[in-house]
Amino acid sequence: MAVEFGGPEFHAAEMIIEYALLEDLDGAGDLTCRALIDPAAIAVVHVVAREAGVLAGGPIAEMVFHRQNESVEWLPHLDDGDDLEPGRLIAEVRGPLGVILTCERTALNFLTHLSGVATVTRKFVDAVAGTNAEIFDTRKTLPGMRVLEKYAVRAGGGRNHRMGLYDGILIKDNHLAALTAPGDGLSLAEIVRRARDAFGPTVRVPVEIEVDTLEQLRDAIQGEPDQVLLDNMGLDMLREAVRIRNEAAPRVELEASGGVNLATVRAIAETGVDRISVGALTHSAGYLDIGFDWPRHHP
Repeated sequence: MAVEFGGPEFHAAEMIIEYALLEDLDGAGDLTCRALIDPAAIAVVHVVAREAGVLAGGPIAEMVFHRQNESVEWLPHLDDGDDLEPGRLIAEVRGPLGVILTCERTALNFLTHLSGVATVTRKFVDAVAGTNAEIFDTRKTLPGMRVLEKYAVRAGGGRNHRMGLYDGILIKDNHLAALTAPGDGLSLAEIVRRARDAFGPTVRVPVEIEVDTLEQLRDAIQGEPDQVLLDNMGLDMLREAVRIRNEAAPRVELEASGGVNLATVRAIAETGVDRISVGALTHSAGYLDIGFDWPRHHP
């Protein structure tokens, strides 16, 4: 599954790689390699999958090596989004042995984590195949890793929700608690319209509002949001929400959230919702086992 590694991902990777290498080297460098490895030694190393999954993070691993020494060659055999099986060759790394040893763990940390995100995403995407629903991520990401984790979600076939607070309006329960205090009297539809109009008639910002009852849904869709987030609704409520939306505001997308896991996601998708957001894609993804095989090196 092709996925673009573009400018935002490159710049995010540059910043976090610099800090990741600083954590390991901290000005003194790799003491083990300084003590034991001949600076002239050249190595060829294979990056190999140890378990089945989906690859993500190849370009970032390459950037780790180039950050340390641009002469290192990363020769990919697979692209991000490709399926992995145990023993499958991901890439060859050629260059100074000491540099490869120094960068090994940092490169693998990115590969194993991001491939874990892509792998769990693919499982959710496969689970809803054939339905109308698409799988979306959330902002429940590791600080500093959001752009790269959301890239990995795309590698697994998922979709990205808003990247941050800056690129979309999501009116959540705490916003509503503040805006619908006793005496205020704002309806949800009025809140949606206020959000829509906040930046003037020429600026189009996506607006989504969270509801947890069908009464709130009926109110909110009168304001014509782009999406309504259906929070922690059971299957019967989700089906009724879809019916209400279809009759009153068919252009509004419905997003199910809460209580979503691999055992429940298919049934949620079959209610007819358009989107299912899953925080576990990023906050609970495990590491995919990927390692280095050392076939040869020479002075």
